[in-house]
Amino acid sequence: MDHPPTRRGRLRVYLGAAPGVGKTYKMLDEGQRRAARGTDVVVGYVDTHGRVHTAEQLDGLEVVPRQRLAYGGSTYEEMDLAAVLARRPEVALVDELAHTNVAGAGHVKRWEDVEALLDAGIDVVTTVNVQHLESLNDVVESITGIRQRETVPDQVVRSADAVELVDMSPQALRRRLAHGNVYAADKVDAALSRYFREGNLSALRELALLWVADQVDEGLARYRQQHRIDATWPTRERIVVAVTGGPESPTLLRRAALIAGRTTRGEWMAVYVTRRDGLSGTSPDQLARQHAMVHDMGGSFHTVVADDVAGGLLEFARAENASQILIGASRRPRWSAAFRPGVGERVIAGSGDIDVHIVSHDEARRGARDRDRRPDLGRGRTILGYVLGLVAPALTALLLYTTNDLHDLTLESMLMLSVVVVVALVGGLVPAMLAAVLSAILLNWFFVAPVHTLTIAQGQYVAVIAVFVVVGVAVASVVDLAAGRAAQARRASAEADALSVLSHSLLRAGESLPALLAQATEVFGMRGAAILTRTGDGWATTVAHGDAPESVADADVDVPIDESTFLVLRGRTLDASDRRLVTAYAAHAGVVIERTHAAEEHARAHELAEADRTRTALLAAVSHDLRSPLAAIKAAVTSLRNDDITWSEQDEADLLMTIEESADRLDALVANLLDMSRLRTGALTVLATDVDVVELARIAVAPLADADRVEVRGEQGVPPAYADPGLLERVLANLCENALKHTTSRVLVQVSGYVESDGAPRTCIRVVDHGPGVDDSDLDRLFAPFQRLGDVPQGDGVGLGLAVARGLTEAMSGRLEAEETPGGGLTFVLTLPQAVVRSPATPEEETR
Repeated sequence: MDHPPTRRGRLRVYLGAAPGVGKTYKMLDEGQRRAARGTDVVVGYVDTHGRVHTAEQLDGLEVVPRQRLAYGGSTYEEMDLAAVLARRPEVALVDELAHTNVAGAGHVKRWEDVEALLDAGIDVVTTVNVQHLESLNDVVESITGIRQRETVPDQVVRSADAVELVDMSPQALRRRLAHGNVYAADKVDAALSRYFREGNLSALRELALLWVADQVDEGLARYRQQHRIDATWPTRERIVVAVTGGPESPTLLRRAALIAGRTTRGEWMAVYVTRRDGLSGTSPDQLARQHAMVHDMGGSFHTVVADDVAGGLLEFARAENASQILIGASRRPRWSAAFRPGVGERVIAGSGDIDVHIVSHDEARRGARDRDRRPDLGRGRTILGYVLGLVAPALTALLLYTTNDLHDLTLESMLMLSVVVVVALVGGLVPAMLAAVLSAILLNWFFVAPVHTLTIAQGQYVAVIAVFVVVGVAVASVVDLAAGRAAQARRASAEADALSVLSHSLLRAGESLPALLAQATEVFGMRGAAILTRTGDGWATTVAHGDAPESVADADVDVPIDESTFLVLRGRTLDASDRRLVTAYAAHAGVVIERTHAAEEHARAHELAEADRTRTALLAAVSHDLRSPLAAIKAAVTSLRNDDITWSEQDEADLLMTIEESADRLDALVANLLDMSRLRTGALTVLATDVDVVELARIAVAPLADADRVEVRGEQGVPPAYADPGLLERVLANLCENALKHTTSRVLVQVSGYVESDGAPRTCIRVVDHGPGVDDSDLDRLFAPFQRLGDVPQGDGVGLGLAVARGLTEAMSGRLEAEETPGGGLTFVLTLPQAVVRSPATPEEETR
């Protein structure tokens, strides 16, 4: 009876950078050592590749016979898993972990066979090359140009109890290869010049070393966790840099990357600590940009949730076995550390054996000053506060002294304290403190016995005066703080209103970058604004307003929209709250730019769809309209060449006329197609000159069939048009041909020229027919390609004549419209720029 194994087997992997480094030799040597110690070792599968020294290591080891499998007309040998399991050794040696088994062997992959042995409680020693690891497959292909079809999941190797690197320098491996110790002699030259190039081997060796180093780090982390070791073991430099999302963070990130780059295996991590309640004053856009900056500089970005920033930072650093912590210098005033230590002080106090670097930056003190300053107090108001702090207590004391019989010290103290509060509201804390001290002195001088001296006769009044000063200063501090908070609230409300207006404009605005820049210039009191894009040679202006800067260096304010685009303003510097609002404008500009790009992409997609629709319609129309005249020509020519039939002169003339008419139809069709193609691709060239439109109309009508049904006339003195004669002739021919198709043989088509006098003088041509006409709703569709409105035979053109006519007219800066003919029919109105009328030359000018 079989008993289930009491434990899972242990896996040992010999990892090599390339074939030939000695993995199989090391595996067999391990088997020999274990067998010498009395361990039951068998060889499940080993491929010596004909290497003599490797084959010698098999001496004395039991080899389980392989199973032979037929596949594709050949016979292959695979490990006999069932036989090894039945043998139940203590240790099985299994070569080539990533090998793919032949169909019929049981498992698809050899590593699955190894898993079965481990599950059975059998220890396994195996081999694998780094290029066979699944996660490195693409990297190895980019290095060697060869994609490995046989791979093993990284987790299989990572779960091994021991991974040992079999290392050999590229030069030594190439010497082994050249001596014939790896491949047969006929394969050596090809291998050395391809896969086994020194650069390839160096890169593969580095991959193997780094992969094993990561495994060692993971093992060390597990060991420290299992044994609850919190102390830092500086096996490599790991640097943790604290980021806040503020303007000083890029300085810290660059310093961390610089320190990490000074060591061979240095690693650095940026950490952002956010509160558990989710409240933060950090801009998400700033964090996103700094996250991208960390990635670009080779670091990793992490977010830690903690109520205490210092505690969360230290906890992360210890968990990552960090050796150094970088923190920016505090932006708080120095005196605040006496009441509550800052993050830097607390990190230093709790760092233990982790080195802490405090990095100075430009925002260290400027930020504190900007934060502490009352935003609504100007120089004039501050001066007024000092004046009021000196004058108001004196006037109040004088007033109270003159009415001394009406009140006592209690009321006098309250009134003087009220003066201190008023001074705090007007001038802030410092003037209020001055008023509190002065009020205390005046109370003592005028109202505490003995009066008119600074001497205090009774001890209780000393306490009264001291409490008055303390309460006055405290009340002034509270009032000043409340006034500051009120000012900040008003500023935040104004900022929220501006953002609301901005959001509303975003919802209803189109591509309005000029309007956005104009609004930003007005809101912030700037002279100009622009959106700049970084180019290889400098900066390119996308859009500008006012006195706009031409580069980021010329701007007083610059806010990034994306990696290469900036919103810049010129006029003055802004404080932090205004810069937040500028960031909102930059985000708005980014949305507008993205919307513009999306619209351009949509337009391009629409053009492609329209071109596809045109091609489809063209094929549908041309398939018949090209075939019909060609078929008529072929039939007529075949008939004329038929010697079995004797044709009369009239019959021959009719057949030749059929050929001529069909050829004319083909010529007109091809001309329209070429014209439409030139219009679609913008390849049309216009050579405008002065043109007599009436005379040109007669020339255009002459070649048409039924030209005698076209009447051309013009008003007296119709001025010439400024147009391309060839294109205009084509337009008139198409219009007249269309009119002739839609009228009966008894109705004339009238072409007339005249002058349009409204606005700028223009020369006009009317082509009038009295056919069936079209509905008003179809007038716009007349000029669309491939349209046949009305009762027109399908074989009579592809519907391009009017589309080409309008396109050619617009190319000549003209206009072509259709309107209903009074009494029935359709009238085309062609309007063209009038030629410049030149005065006759004088005799003197003619002789020059």
